[in-house]
Amino acid sequence: MSTTTIRLPEELKARVAQAARNTGASTHSFILEAIIEKTESEERRSDFHAEAQRRWEEFQRTGKTVPLVEMQKYALSLARGENPPRPVARKFER
Repeated sequence: MSTTTIRLPEELKARVAQAARNTGASTHSFILEAIIEKTESEERRSDFHAEAQRRWEEFQRTGKTVPLVEMQKYALSLARGENPPRPVARKFER
């Protein structure tokens, strides 16, 4: 483990200390958990954008997609615990 110095404005330092006390955590563990959460959030965002880009490129290459209405019906069926057939992608039509 290495050490990193973080300079916090006094007001933020006080807020962090109070928030840590409210949760029963040490200031150190509270800050560490906040950094972990922010890092994981950014990693998920980055993965989401990469997947969106991949799907966009696939759509541009194939022209195939599933209409929104069909995806909505499929998602609602899954949410109700049903086992609907997966919608099939087909050429986009305007």
